[in-house]
Formats: sequence, C-alpha cells, structure tokens
Amino acid sequence: MFHVRSLALILLWALQWAAGSSAQSCQAPGRKCNFVQDCPDWSDEQGCGYNGKGFVCDFEDEGMCGWADTSPSAQYKWERHQRGETVPDSGPSTDYTTGTAIGWFMGISAVNEDLLHTAVLISPEINQSSTTCRLRLRYFLWDSGNTGLGSTPLWASVLYPGGEEAVVWRPEASSVRAWREALIFLGRIPSTFQIRLHSLRSVGQRGDVAIDQLEFLDCALPSPVPGGNCSAGMVKCNNEACVEERHLCDGSDDCGDGSDELNCTQYESCDFEEGLCIWDLRSLSSLKWVRTNQTQITNTDPLKGPGRDHSSNSASGHFLYVTVPDEGLKMDWASFQSRSLEPTNSSHPCKMVMYTHQFGPRSGGLTVLVADKYIYPVWERGGSLGDLWVKAEVEIVTNVTFQILIMAAIRNFAYGGIAIDSIVLSPECRLSSNNASVETFPGPPKNPCAEPDKLCDFHIDCEGAEDEAKCGDFSYSQGSSGWTDTSLGGQEEFLYVAKAPGQQLTEAQTRTPLLGPTGPNCSMSFDYALTGKPSYIGDLSVRVIDSSMGTGPKLWEFNGKTGPEAEDWQHADILIGFRKNRFQLAFEAHAKKLCQCSKIKVKNVQFSDCHVDYYPWSPTGLSCNFEEGLCGWYQDSSDNFDWTMLSGMDHTISVGRSLVVDMRSPYLHGLFGRLISFPQSPGPKDYCLYFFYKVYGPNAGTLNVKLIDNKGFEMVLWTHSGARGNVWHEAQCPVPHQISKFHLMFEAVRSGYDGLIAIDDVAFLEGPCTNPRMCSFEGQQCGYTSSSKDQWLHRSGYTSTSNGPKFDHTLETEQGFYMVVNTGASILPSGSTAVLTSSVRQGTTRTECLNFWYHMGGVNPGSLTVYMKPVKGERVKIFTNNLNQGDVWRHGYGNISSSLEDWQLEFEVVGAGGKDTCIAIDDIFLSHYPCENQDSPGSKCSMERGMCSWSNTQNMTIDKLDWELTSAEMERHYPIPLDDHTLGTEKGHFLFFPSSNRTEVSQNALLLSPHLPPTKGTCLKFWLYKSQSSDCQLKVWRLSEGRFNPLAETELVGLWKRFDIDITSTEKYQIVFEGVKGTAGVVALDDIEYTIGINCANKVTDPIKPSPNRNNAGGIAASVIVVLLLIGTLVGLLVFYLRTRQTSPSSFVAGFTNESYDTDLTVSCNTREMEVE
Repeated sequence: MFHVRSLALILLWALQWAAGSSAQSCQAPGRKCNFVQDCPDWSDEQGCGYNGKGFVCDFEDEGMCGWADTSPSAQYKWERHQRGETVPDSGPSTDYTTGTAIGWFMGISAVNEDLLHTAVLISPEINQSSTTCRLRLRYFLWDSGNTGLGSTPLWASVLYPGGEEAVVWRPEASSVRAWREALIFLGRIPSTFQIRLHSLRSVGQRGDVAIDQLEFLDCALPSPVPGGNCSAGMVKCNNEACVEERHLCDGSDDCGDGSDELNCTQYESCDFEEGLCIWDLRSLSSLKWVRTNQTQITNTDPLKGPGRDHSSNSASGHFLYVTVPDEGLKMDWASFQSRSLEPTNSSHPCKMVMYTHQFGPRSGGLTVLVADKYIYPVWERGGSLGDLWVKAEVEIVTNVTFQILIMAAIRNFAYGGIAIDSIVLSPECRLSSNNASVETFPGPPKNPCAEPDKLCDFHIDCEGAEDEAKCGDFSYSQGSSGWTDTSLGGQEEFLYVAKAPGQQLTEAQTRTPLLGPTGPNCSMSFDYALTGKPSYIGDLSVRVIDSSMGTGPKLWEFNGKTGPEAEDWQHADILIGFRKNRFQLAFEAHAKKLCQCSKIKVKNVQFSDCHVDYYPWSPTGLSCNFEEGLCGWYQDSSDNFDWTMLSGMDHTISVGRSLVVDMRSPYLHGLFGRLISFPQSPGPKDYCLYFFYKVYGPNAGTLNVKLIDNKGFEMVLWTHSGARGNVWHEAQCPVPHQISKFHLMFEAVRSGYDGLIAIDDVAFLEGPCTNPRMCSFEGQQCGYTSSSKDQWLHRSGYTSTSNGPKFDHTLETEQGFYMVVNTGASILPSGSTAVLTSSVRQGTTRTECLNFWYHMGGVNPGSLTVYMKPVKGERVKIFTNNLNQGDVWRHGYGNISSSLEDWQLEFEVVGAGGKDTCIAIDDIFLSHYPCENQDSPGSKCSMERGMCSWSNTQNMTIDKLDWELTSAEMERHYPIPLDDHTLGTEKGHFLFFPSSNRTEVSQNALLLSPHLPPTKGTCLKFWLYKSQSSDCQLKVWRLSEGRFNPLAETELVGLWKRFDIDITSTEKYQIVFEGVKGTAGVVALDDIEYTIGINCANKVTDPIKPSPNRNNAGGIAASVIVVLLLIGTLVGLLVFYLRTRQTSPSSFVAGFTNESYDTDLTVSCNTREMEVE
C-alpha cells in the first residue's frame, strides 16, 4: 500500500512539475508579447499594450493593458477617463469602444501654463514585429477652449532598447469634435521595443487629446510551416517559414530572420548607409535631394523629416530627402538619376524596387522617368500617402542605353517632404560604360489655369474646362488620369486591381485629387465588375477622405462577384452629398486571390449635380413626410452620425417612414447628428416650422431646432430632452424673419444612450404659429402676453433680478425659463392685479383638462386665479390659490368646457401687500381629455391619457434616467409586458423602467407625485410588473423637506400584482417611485391611485375639505352656452340646406393631415416639458 501511495505522489508531483514547466516555458521572455499564442489561456499575450487573442486594448480594464503614464510633469499627463454624468465642455462625449458615457478612454489632463508641457503614455515592452505590422487606433483632437492645438498636440514614436527613438505617426493638428481613425505603420522591428504616445501643449482643456480602441494588426513574424513544405509561389526561409517569391531581395526582412535578403549579390542594392551607390544627386533644379538621417534633420521637432529610415527603421538610418529649404522655395521640383544602364527587353526587363515616404502637404508627388532618346514617365505616385514607407515596383523596357530619373514635386506648405530609401535593381539592370544620349528634352509643365482651391470644384473656371479635366470623371477625355493609385494598380479605360508589392496588407486603393466643396445632391455613378472562376472574388468599396475630418466610413460596398465573364458589369449610384471641406474619393478593393482567374475593375465614373451652390427643386420645399426622400433637407457631412430612414414607425400612415436617430445603436459615435435645410431666402414675414417628434427612452438625449445664418452662427429655436412616451407629439416653432439667407437644422444630441429620437411630417408655412397646447417658456412666450399695467416677466433663475424662483420647473436649472410677476407691495400693491393672457383658442364641444405648474414665494404672495374667458361673455373661474407653499413648484389643474365659443386663458394675480414675494407659472399643458379626478380627494391614473400629475424629474443630482410611457402595441425594443393592467390588452398604456448595458448599473429614475398635504392616513395603490429575468429594483419613498423616507421595497417576480401602502406624514410630501437599474429586464407600473385622507382600510383619517383649488363652474356655465349655440347652429344649417341642396367640393389645406390620428400634444418652441395630464 505504501508503495502505491508513493507512486501516486510521485506521479502527482510530476504532473504539477510538467504543468508548471509548461506555463513557465510558454511565458519565456522570447515568447511573451510576440503576437503569438504560446499559452492555452493567452496569458503570454496579456498586458502587452493589448490583451489576448484580438491584440486589442480598449482601456475598459483598470490595468490599461500595461500602458503607463510617464509624463515628466504632473501638471500635464495622461489619465484614464470616462465622460461623466453630463455632456462635457471638453473632451469626447463618449468613449469609442462602447459609445456610451460609461466607457473608458485615455485622455490628457488640463493645462494652462506659459511653458509647453509634454504628456507621455508608454506601452509595455513588445517582442519584435513583422514588416506588415500596423497599429490602428482612434484618436480625438478638439480645441474646446479655442486656444489653439499647437503644431504637435499628438504623435507616436518607437523606443528602442538603447534609448534611440523614432517618430512613426504625426496626425494633422486639426480640431474636430469627433473620434477619428488612424493607422500607424510600425513595420519590421527586429528587437524589443515600446510605443510612446506624446502630447505637447501649453494651454488645453481636459480630455481634448484622447485615444481609444488600439488594435495591433498582422504583427506576428511568419510561423514555421507544418510539414516543412511551402506552397506554389512561396519560398522557404531559414526559420522554416514561407514567404512569397516576389519578396526575395526586395530590401525588406519578410522572413523575420533576414534569410530572404541573403543571396542577393547579383542585385544592385542601396540603403544609403555608406553613400550614394550608383545614384547621382546633381540636378538642373536649385532644389536638391540630400542624403541624411532623422538625427541630422532634428531630434526635437516631430513634424520635420520622415522620422526614421526604411532599411533599419531607426532615426539614425540614412535616406534621400527633399523638402522646402530654410531659405524658401524657388523651384518646386527636384531630381536625381542613376548611372547609365544597358538596354533591356520585354523578356528580361529591368526591375526596380524602392521605398518612398510621402508625408504632409509639401509632398506633391513622385515620378520615375526613363531617359534614353527621350525622357518619359514610367511610374508615378501622387500626393501625400501618410506617415509610412511604401514599396514601389517599376519595370523598364528599352532597346537603348538609358538612365533612371526620379523626380519629386514639392509644394510650399507648412510641413512634410519626400524621402526615398532601399532602392534595389534586379540583375537585368546592368551598368553600362556608354552614356545615354537624349535627343529631345520635355518642356516644362504648364502653370495651372486656376487657384488650387478652384481645381476640381465642379465649376468650370478655365477655357476648355481644363481645371475640371483630370478630376476622376470619365466623361472628360483625361478624366481617368485623375485617379492616382495609392497602393499599386493601373489606369487604362478602367481602373483595376493588380498585385501590390508592398508589405502593408492594406486594400488596393486609388484616389481622386482634392474635390469640392459640393452641394447636397452631389452623386457619383460608375460600373464595376468582380469577375472570374472562384465563387467569391473579393470586395469593392467607396470611401471619402475629408481634408479636415480624415477618413470617413464607407459610402458603398459590394462583396462577392458580379459574374463569371469578364464583361459582367453592374452599375452603382452613390450619394456623396453636401461636403463643406475639400475631400478625396477613394475606391478600395480587396481580392481573395489575385490571379488571371479573377478581376476587380471599375469604369465610367461620372459626377452629377456637385457644384456647391446647386440645390435641386423640391415640390414641397421643406414640408416633408419622408416617404419619398428628404425633400428640401440634407444630411450634414461634418457631424458625427446621420439620421436614418425607418419604416413601420411613422406619424403619417403608421406603416410609412420617419427619420430616426437610435441612440442605442453600437455603431454611433460622437455627439451630433444634423439634418440641414436647403437655404431659405430672406424676407419681411415670419414663418412657423411644424413637425411631429418622438424623444423616447429612459436616456434618449436631446432634440434641437436651430437657425443658421449666412455667417454660420447658430441660434437655438426649440429644444426638448427627457422622456415623453412612445407616442408622436406635435411641435410648433416660430422662425423670425431674416435679412439674409439662412438654414434650419434638426439636431439630435447624443447626451443619452438608451432611447431614440424621431421626426416626421415637417411643414414650413408662412405666418405665425397657431396656439400651442403645451408651453414651457423656453426661449419665448408662446403667445402669452401681459394684459395689465403690472407686467408679467419672461425670466430664468439665471437672469432674473426679481424675486423669481431659482430654478424653473421644466429643466430644474437656473437656465430654464418661466413667467413671473413680482407681487411685493412696492411693485404690486395690495388689491392690484397682473393678468397673463393667452392668444385666442378655437372652441370645441369636448371638455379639456388644463394642467400647469405654479410657484408662490414669500409671506403673503397674493392670490392666483385661473379663468377661462370666452370671446363673448363673462369669464369662468377654474382654479384659485392664495397660500405661500414654500420654495417648490406645485401642480394645478382644472376642466375647461368652452363649447363652440372661442376663448382665452387668463392667469390673474392679486397683490396682498407682501414683501419680496412673487408668483410664477411654467409648463402649461392643455389635454384633449377631461381631468381624471376633478372631484375626488386624490388621484387615480390609468396611464391611458398620459402620466396625469406624475412627472419625471430633470434634476441630475438625484437621478439620471426617466420612467417611460408605452404600450405593447407600440414597443419595438424593450422586453415589456405583453399587455397593460387597465385594459388587459396590447393597446393599454403603462410606465416602465428598463435595464440595459447602455447606462451604468444602479442608475435610477424617480417618478414624483404632486405635493400632497399632511395626512394621518392616505392609501397608495398601484399595480407592479417585474419580468422573470429582471434584476431591476423598485423602491417607494415619501419625500418631505428634502428627506427620503422609505415606504416599501419590492422583490416581485412575475405578472401584474397590486400593492397597497398606508402613508402618514406630519409634513407636506410627495410620493416617489424609484426604479433602480440592474443588468436586464424591466419593471412596470400601472393604475396608480392615492386617496388623500382615506387609508387602505377605507377609513377616513383626515377631515374631508372641499378643494379650494379647482372650480368646475367653467363646465356648468359652458353647458348652458353650448345648448343655446347648438340650437342656433342647427336652425342655421337647416335653412342653408333647404336653400342650396348642393354638395360642397372638398377643400384642400396645405401641410399634412392624418384623419385617424388624434392630435394630443402641440408643443411650443423651446420646450423640454415633462408630460403632465
């Protein structure tokens, strides 16, 4: 037995030793952070500047993937940030990875110094990289304080073990409030290294320089091939890996051990480390190429030089370089040439490989020419390609002695230049003892016929349209030559994808010159073909590269194949739209396999309606139901995301289309999505913009309407945020007359991430807006006027010099507006009146409920009485109050029955001789329905007509989210109950509060009752639903004097269940339902009722007093009026019918109608109302 136990222990020890040995082996220094999985759990690739399998770092982990701040000063440094609870004044509005406020990113701290400060973020040590290695990151550069970004607010470098450093990335220092994408080409680094991200500023706001979502791409060295056999077209390296045969002797270490560059003695190679080899830098131009290295150019200014050479990827390595001299640019071209070479033929062409670095606006392009009897180009690469070395291959066939000339064009801009390194000539490029004899020299290029900004702007400025002839439009004879290949390809009658010689593994790409700006109807059409024998050929896409914003998302994409035959072409039309900056268009293609058996081609590229001042005629103007397009509106290309057409959720016909921004989409990044109108002509008349909208969800963001004048200044005309229920609401926005052309704009602000914003049925009509049903006084008075000697004032807590409330009711901030009258004795003596009067409303036979919020401050503030005043007849009292009820907003309501008589509202205040007193009004709302509990001592709300007197708070200090109103019939997103409690059907409404990953766990939403009187026993009854999967919580509180006192906390799981709660309070109070967010599911409320002074045993606990506030005399008086009016109307109609007996033709009214839709809410300009009904 002992022997068996000993063997078992030895075996266990051996297994543990083997496991430990394996773990230590897979994390050996040479295996850690080498972009290869050596440990089964990827532990060898954790904390390497990336984490694990995807080689990605999103900074969601506190460990930051091993990145660390090594800034020399604590005054300016990198920090791990979240956006925060509100939209910040600086920095990103969200992270990039999650697109929400809870995501993390790295940003710099604020700095405000006379001296420049540098912040440095450094990666852990990484173990080598391949020639194809790239780092893709998202970066943010915004000058929020308008103090200037400086020349180098952000750049990246590689730090080598000996301390040498090489700059590898320098983005343009342009200010854009958006995340942008960049590729850092690291290339072959044969030693361990670290990456450093720098920011240099003297003045800047917090977070204005930021990075997120780092991804290392194709960085691992080639792996040994199992079995040791390489496939056709591949050759074996000394390390048993395989590389393509074309990579032999091309000046790059593709194998990872240098063996592909060993047997190359027959090649004429020059890395310029020991001199110029066979190249001669003498030139007829005063602008000269020089042999240099980055250390000689500068070690302090990251914008000068290429940062590193190609052959050694270091700052000390040499290369040839040309840029604008310190003394200024006199000639804009520079050339150098080879020694004379022997003739070649088509079966044995001379092949040249070289690596070019074309960086910054100074890089005008590079051309390879052959000089034999003539001088002619054989290869060219235009413009700036970015901060990387790019491989180029040139084949030369000529039957006479020749020289190779390499010519650069340099532009007179702030920074940049052109460098060349690692030139390799194949064995067929044989040196000659003869001299090339050029018979004819080419003439100098013509001067451009127009300024650079007028070239390719879709407007003919030169004779023969010379300025538009080489802009990429194939309808011009030279149009195809406007496309410049920025990978490798060719131009014939069509563009095609050929095998790329470079190591970067990026798509084949060809670009236009700088185009635009363009108008909103600009489009591009073309034919394309992805043909061949394989079932999948590849993909083709079109992208915009904005001169300020950088590379944008794909405008169009095709995947697969168009057919097997070479002429299987298809046609595409793409809307380019409005572009206020100059831009380039790029075709990008990726072939699954490049061979004779497959082709990717493009032809017949044409642009239409692109001039910046061209706006198509729209028969409905700005009035639009979006069923057939955007009418007189267009998407703004300088914002962060677009509005999208959504079918099945419209206001017009229910199953039609509306314009939507879904804040829940993981593909949205940034803060703004803007829809802009065509320019509108100035005039002396006012207009009104009518539209229907939804702002729906617990954290939906903000919808703005703005006016943009001809100088680009923006003025907010209307705004709304906060939950409004899953229903369409009508809005009216007055547009004041303008003296110059202007645009209108719908702006969705992504200040929330769990909800959606939608608009539909827009109408832009001449004349003032009609009477709105809802008014929050945000920015204007909705037609309410002071019709007495003592004035009501339109004020906010921030601007008020009177004794008005500190906060309004709508926004609960100092910036929110309301109407207020100072009732102090010196302003409004005792017995004096101040009347606020609405514009005239059209009479109706139905009874409507008036809701409003009022504030009475100070001792003896006076009395407030609300009247319904018919145009003819005596006014009728519907509400009154004369008590100082503390520094709070209180809910008032009353029924209005106007019959067919037109009428006005009057808010009358009578002074009582108080001191430092005031009365204010806010959030007036007229419902289509009677008040639910006009005569009962309490409230019962079924949610079928809205939220009654319950409201969400907009006070961000006590909650962040909102309760929402919906029905199962309307819901498309949240896992809500299949029916409500009141009706028991999918049409019934209820309040709900969801959990999702769009906001932080434990965030809350408060639902508040009106202020209620002290009680010895009031019964609160409600029905609660909590789904099986929900981990939300519901808490019920009594809020009094700022203190939350618990009433109940539920742990219900299941269907609708009733709760009864007795409430006692010696103070005035509010009932509060608090939803606390979990990770999944919803909690829902319906049929909320409270009986003031009657407890849950149905016992009267408080003396029942008639309500002093509400008066139903309006309904009684109007009933008498309506009978008389109806009798007179019927008699008149009968006489008219007997006289005419004719059918009246149908009338037509401009705008939109929806017979089946009961227009419930009309919202005045600048509203952010909470729904009260």
